[in-house]
Amino acid sequence: MTSLTRRLPIADCINGFLRLLFFVCKPYLSPLMRNPAFVFCAIIVLLLSCSKKIVPTITPPPVTLEIQEIDFEFFHGKARMVFRDDKKERDVKANIRIRKDSVIWMTFSVIGVQGGKALINRDSITIVSTVDKEYYVFDYKELSSRFNFEVNYDAIQSAILGNLIATRSDADRITEGPSFNLLEQQRGTVNVKNYINSASRKLEKVEMKEENTNNSITMNYSNFQPVGDKIFPFNGAVSILYKTPKGLLNTTITLEYNKAEVGGKELKFPFNIPRKYDRR
Repeated sequence: MTSLTRRLPIADCINGFLRLLFFVCKPYLSPLMRNPAFVFCAIIVLLLSCSKKIVPTITPPPVTLEIQEIDFEFFHGKARMVFRDDKKERDVKANIRIRKDSVIWMTFSVIGVQGGKALINRDSITIVSTVDKEYYVFDYKELSSRFNFEVNYDAIQSAILGNLIATRSDADRITEGPSFNLLEQQRGTVNVKNYINSASRKLEKVEMKEENTNNSITMNYSNFQPVGDKIFPFNGAVSILYKTPKGLLNTTITLEYNKAEVGGKELKFPFNIPRKYDRR
Protein backbone atom coordinates (compact mmCIF):
# COMPACT_ATOMS: atom_id res chain seq x y z
CA MET A 1 0.00 0.00 0.00
CA THR A 2 2.90 2.35 0.79
CA SER A 3 4.39 1.95 -2.68
CA LEU A 4 1.13 2.97 -4.26
CA THR A 5 0.72 6.11 -2.19
CA ARG A 6 4.26 7.18 -2.82
CA ARG A 7 3.49 7.48 -6.52
CA LEU A 8 0.80 10.09 -5.94
CA PRO A 9 2.06 13.26 -7.69
CA ILE A 10 1.21 15.76 -4.97
CA ALA A 11 4.03 18.15 -5.85
CA ASP A 12 3.20 17.84 -9.57
CA CYS A 13 -0.49 18.51 -8.90
CA ILE A 14 0.41 21.57 -6.84
CA ASN A 15 2.63 22.99 -9.60
CA GLY A 16 0.06 22.28 -12.29
CA PHE A 17 -2.70 23.75 -10.13
CA LEU A 18 -0.80 27.00 -9.59
CA ARG A 19 -0.03 27.33 -13.30
CA LEU A 20 -3.72 26.90 -13.96
CA LEU A 21 -4.49 29.65 -11.44
CA PHE A 22 -2.08 31.98 -13.24
CA PHE A 23 -4.08 32.02 -16.46
CA VAL A 24 -7.56 31.43 -15.12
CA CYS A 25 -7.51 34.43 -12.84
CA LYS A 26 -5.60 36.93 -14.99
CA PRO A 27 -8.70 38.03 -16.96
CA TYR A 28 -10.13 39.64 -13.81
CA LEU A 29 -7.75 42.60 -14.03
CA SER A 30 -9.55 45.97 -14.10
CA PRO A 31 -12.89 45.33 -15.92
CA LEU A 32 -14.39 48.46 -17.43
CA MET A 33 -17.25 50.09 -15.54
CA ARG A 34 -20.56 51.27 -16.99
CA ASN A 35 -20.88 55.07 -17.35
CA PRO A 36 -24.39 56.40 -16.44
CA ALA A 37 -23.34 59.95 -17.34
CA PHE A 38 -22.79 58.92 -20.94
CA VAL A 39 -26.29 57.42 -21.16
CA PHE A 40 -27.82 60.59 -19.66
CA CYS A 41 -26.01 62.86 -22.14
CA ALA A 42 -27.08 60.68 -25.05
CA ILE A 43 -30.74 61.05 -24.02
CA ILE A 44 -30.41 64.86 -23.81
CA VAL A 45 -28.83 65.05 -27.27
CA LEU A 46 -31.61 62.90 -28.75
CA LEU A 47 -34.31 65.14 -27.23
CA LEU A 48 -32.64 68.28 -28.54
CA SER A 49 -32.38 66.75 -32.02
CA CYS A 50 -36.09 65.91 -32.04
CA SER A 51 -37.01 69.44 -30.98
CA LYS A 52 -35.21 70.76 -34.07
CA LYS A 53 -37.15 68.30 -36.28
CA ILE A 54 -33.97 66.68 -37.49
CA VAL A 55 -34.47 63.07 -38.44
CA PRO A 56 -32.12 61.09 -36.18
CA THR A 57 -29.87 58.41 -37.60
CA ILE A 58 -31.27 54.99 -36.74
CA THR A 59 -28.58 52.62 -35.55
CA PRO A 60 -29.12 48.90 -35.11
CA PRO A 61 -29.43 47.65 -31.52
CA PRO A 62 -26.28 46.15 -30.03
CA VAL A 63 -25.77 42.43 -30.50
CA THR A 64 -26.75 40.49 -27.40
CA LEU A 65 -25.51 37.05 -26.44
CA GLU A 66 -27.32 34.70 -24.09
CA ILE A 67 -25.13 32.17 -22.29
CA GLN A 68 -26.50 29.30 -20.24
CA GLU A 69 -24.47 29.14 -17.02
CA ILE A 70 -24.82 26.94 -13.97
CA ASP A 71 -26.39 28.59 -10.94
CA PHE A 72 -26.48 26.56 -7.74
CA GLU A 73 -26.18 26.49 -3.98
CA PHE A 74 -24.10 23.31 -3.67
CA PHE A 75 -22.16 21.19 -6.17
CA HIS A 76 -20.79 17.68 -5.70
CA GLY A 77 -18.78 15.80 -8.30
CA LYS A 78 -16.48 12.79 -8.63
CA ALA A 79 -14.02 12.62 -11.49
CA ARG A 80 -10.93 11.01 -12.91
CA MET A 81 -8.14 13.58 -13.24
CA VAL A 82 -5.14 12.99 -15.48
CA PHE A 83 -2.12 15.28 -15.24
CA ARG A 84 0.43 15.25 -18.07
CA ASP A 85 3.55 17.26 -18.78
CA ASP A 86 6.67 16.78 -20.89
CA LYS A 87 8.11 14.26 -18.43
CA LYS A 88 5.33 12.22 -16.85
CA GLU A 89 1.66 11.32 -16.59
CA ARG A 90 -0.28 10.91 -13.36
CA ASP A 91 -3.83 9.59 -12.84
CA VAL A 92 -5.85 10.34 -9.69
CA LYS A 93 -9.46 10.26 -8.50
CA ALA A 94 -10.88 13.60 -7.42
CA ASN A 95 -13.81 14.27 -5.12
CA ILE A 96 -15.06 17.88 -5.46
CA ARG A 97 -17.56 19.83 -3.39
CA ILE A 98 -18.50 23.49 -3.75
CA ARG A 99 -20.63 25.89 -1.74
CA LYS A 100 -21.44 28.73 -4.13
CA ASP A 101 -19.19 31.80 -3.77
CA SER A 102 -17.79 30.42 -0.52
CA VAL A 103 -15.60 27.30 -0.56
CA ILE A 104 -14.20 24.61 -2.87
CA TRP A 105 -13.17 21.33 -1.22
CA MET A 106 -11.21 18.58 -3.01
CA THR A 107 -9.60 15.26 -2.13
CA PHE A 108 -7.25 13.22 -4.36
CA SER A 109 -6.63 9.48 -4.18
CA VAL A 110 -5.06 6.52 -6.01
CA ILE A 111 -6.81 3.14 -5.82
CA GLY A 112 -8.84 4.29 -2.84
CA VAL A 113 -5.88 5.63 -0.86
CA GLN A 114 -6.12 9.35 -0.14
CA GLY A 115 -2.92 11.17 -0.93
CA GLY A 116 -3.88 14.83 -0.86
CA LYS A 117 -6.60 17.41 -0.34
CA ALA A 118 -7.24 21.07 -1.01
CA LEU A 119 -9.44 23.79 0.42
CA ILE A 120 -10.07 26.96 -1.57
CA ASN A 121 -12.01 29.81 0.03
CA ARG A 122 -12.30 33.53 -0.59
CA ASP A 123 -9.17 34.30 1.44
CA SER A 124 -6.67 31.55 0.71
CA ILE A 125 -5.77 28.20 -0.84
CA THR A 126 -4.55 25.33 1.33
CA ILE A 127 -3.08 22.16 -0.19
CA VAL A 128 -2.17 19.16 1.98
CA SER A 129 -0.02 16.17 1.03
CA THR A 130 -0.92 13.26 3.28
CA VAL A 131 1.83 11.21 1.63
CA ASP A 132 4.65 13.67 2.34
CA LYS A 133 3.04 14.94 5.59
CA GLU A 134 3.33 18.56 4.57
CA TYR A 135 1.05 21.38 3.52
CA TYR A 136 1.05 24.68 1.63
CA VAL A 137 -0.99 27.82 2.33
CA PHE A 138 -1.30 30.58 -0.27
CA ASP A 139 -3.27 33.79 0.15
CA TYR A 140 -4.43 35.57 -2.97
CA LYS A 141 -2.23 38.59 -2.30
CA GLU A 142 0.84 36.34 -2.21
CA LEU A 143 -0.16 34.56 -5.41
CA SER A 144 -0.93 37.86 -7.12
CA SER A 145 2.51 39.18 -6.20
CA ARG A 146 4.22 35.97 -7.32
CA PHE A 147 2.56 35.91 -10.73
CA ASN A 148 2.15 39.71 -11.12
CA PHE A 149 -1.64 39.69 -11.49
CA GLU A 150 -4.76 39.51 -9.33
CA VAL A 151 -5.85 36.00 -8.31
CA ASN A 152 -9.36 35.46 -6.93
CA TYR A 153 -11.81 32.75 -5.93
CA ASP A 154 -14.54 33.51 -8.49
CA ALA A 155 -12.47 32.61 -11.55
CA ILE A 156 -11.48 29.23 -10.10
CA GLN A 157 -15.10 28.38 -9.33
CA SER A 158 -16.22 29.40 -12.84
CA ALA A 159 -13.51 27.33 -14.52
CA ILE A 160 -14.56 24.19 -12.62
CA LEU A 161 -18.23 24.62 -13.57
CA GLY A 162 -17.77 25.68 -17.19
CA ASN A 163 -19.07 29.22 -16.63
CA LEU A 164 -17.55 32.40 -18.05
CA ILE A 165 -14.23 33.11 -16.36
CA ALA A 166 -14.04 36.83 -17.08
CA THR A 167 -16.91 39.11 -16.03
CA ARG A 168 -18.73 40.57 -19.03
CA SER A 169 -18.39 44.27 -19.83
CA ASP A 170 -19.68 46.75 -22.42
CA ALA A 171 -16.28 46.65 -24.17
CA ASP A 172 -16.61 42.95 -25.03
CA ARG A 173 -16.96 42.09 -28.72
CA ILE A 174 -19.56 39.63 -30.02
CA THR A 175 -19.35 37.87 -33.38
CA GLU A 176 -22.25 35.66 -34.41
CA GLY A 177 -21.66 32.46 -36.38
CA PRO A 178 -23.72 29.52 -37.66
CA SER A 179 -22.32 27.03 -35.14
CA PHE A 180 -20.58 29.16 -32.51
CA ASN A 181 -20.89 32.72 -31.25
CA LEU A 182 -17.60 34.34 -30.25
CA LEU A 183 -17.35 36.52 -27.16
CA GLU A 184 -13.98 38.27 -27.16
CA GLN A 185 -12.71 40.04 -24.06
CA GLN A 186 -9.57 42.04 -23.32
CA ARG A 187 -8.45 41.98 -19.70
CA GLY A 188 -5.20 43.81 -19.22
CA THR A 189 -2.61 42.09 -21.41
CA VAL A 190 -4.70 38.93 -21.77
CA ASN A 191 -7.02 38.31 -24.71
CA VAL A 192 -9.90 35.96 -23.90
CA LYS A 193 -11.96 34.21 -26.59
CA ASN A 194 -15.10 32.37 -25.49
CA TYR A 195 -16.80 30.06 -27.98
CA ILE A 196 -20.52 29.64 -27.24
CA ASN A 197 -22.54 26.92 -28.96
CA SER A 198 -25.25 28.71 -30.98
CA ALA A 199 -27.87 26.03 -30.28
CA SER A 200 -27.25 25.06 -26.64
CA ARG A 201 -25.85 28.48 -25.59
CA LYS A 202 -23.23 26.65 -23.53
CA LEU A 203 -19.57 27.63 -23.27
CA GLU A 204 -17.54 24.95 -25.09
CA LYS A 205 -14.10 26.51 -25.48
CA VAL A 206 -11.99 29.25 -23.91
CA GLU A 207 -8.72 30.54 -25.33
CA MET A 208 -6.56 32.92 -23.30
CA LYS A 209 -3.28 34.39 -24.48
CA GLU A 210 -0.99 36.86 -22.80
CA GLU A 211 0.34 39.43 -25.24
CA ASN A 212 3.71 40.06 -23.62
CA THR A 213 4.84 36.46 -23.23
CA ASN A 214 2.55 34.44 -25.54
CA ASN A 215 1.78 32.22 -22.54
CA SER A 216 -1.57 30.60 -23.24
CA ILE A 217 -4.26 28.35 -21.87
CA THR A 218 -7.04 26.56 -23.71
CA MET A 219 -10.03 24.99 -21.98
CA ASN A 220 -12.47 22.67 -23.71
CA TYR A 221 -15.81 21.50 -22.30
CA SER A 222 -17.77 18.59 -23.78
CA ASN A 223 -20.12 15.67 -23.09
CA PHE A 224 -22.88 17.94 -21.78
CA GLN A 225 -25.50 16.12 -19.74
CA PRO A 226 -28.49 17.24 -17.66
CA VAL A 227 -27.90 17.57 -13.94
CA GLY A 228 -31.23 18.44 -12.39
CA ASP A 229 -32.49 21.38 -14.43
CA LYS A 230 -28.92 22.35 -15.43
CA ILE A 231 -26.61 21.26 -18.25
CA PHE A 232 -23.13 20.33 -17.06
CA PRO A 233 -19.96 19.38 -19.01
CA PHE A 234 -18.91 15.92 -17.84
CA ASN A 235 -15.60 16.22 -19.72
CA GLY A 236 -13.06 19.02 -19.51
CA ALA A 237 -9.54 19.51 -20.80
CA VAL A 238 -7.03 22.22 -19.97
CA SER A 239 -3.89 22.81 -22.04
CA ILE A 240 -1.24 25.19 -20.68
CA LEU A 241 1.79 26.61 -22.49
CA TYR A 242 3.90 28.55 -20.01
CA LYS A 243 7.41 29.97 -20.27
CA THR A 244 9.77 29.45 -17.33
CA PRO A 245 13.51 30.07 -16.82
CA LYS A 246 14.01 26.36 -17.57
CA GLY A 247 12.10 26.49 -20.85
CA LEU A 248 8.58 26.09 -22.19
CA LEU A 249 6.22 23.97 -20.11
CA ASN A 250 3.43 22.10 -21.87
CA THR A 251 0.92 20.80 -19.34
CA THR A 252 -2.50 19.23 -19.82
CA ILE A 253 -5.12 18.38 -17.23
CA THR A 254 -8.20 16.34 -18.15
CA LEU A 255 -11.32 15.72 -16.10
CA GLU A 256 -13.85 12.95 -16.69
CA TYR A 257 -16.80 13.15 -14.31
CA ASN A 258 -18.74 10.02 -13.40
CA LYS A 259 -20.95 11.89 -10.96
CA ALA A 260 -22.20 15.48 -10.77
CA GLU A 261 -24.98 16.92 -8.63
CA VAL A 262 -26.23 20.47 -8.06
CA GLY A 263 -28.94 21.60 -5.68
CA GLY A 264 -29.80 23.03 -2.30
CA LYS A 265 -28.84 20.00 -0.20
CA GLU A 266 -26.18 21.16 2.23
CA LEU A 267 -22.80 19.45 2.03
CA LYS A 268 -20.05 19.03 4.60
CA PHE A 269 -16.48 20.24 4.06
CA PRO A 270 -14.31 18.46 6.65
CA PHE A 271 -10.75 19.73 6.60
CA ASN A 272 -8.00 19.49 9.19
CA ILE A 273 -4.21 19.49 9.21
CA PRO A 274 -2.39 17.20 11.68
CA ARG A 275 0.01 19.03 13.98
CA LYS A 276 2.93 16.87 12.92
CA TYR A 277 2.68 18.05 9.29
CA ASP A 278 5.29 20.57 8.13
CA ARG A 279 4.28 23.81 6.44
CA ARG A 280 6.16 24.50 3.22
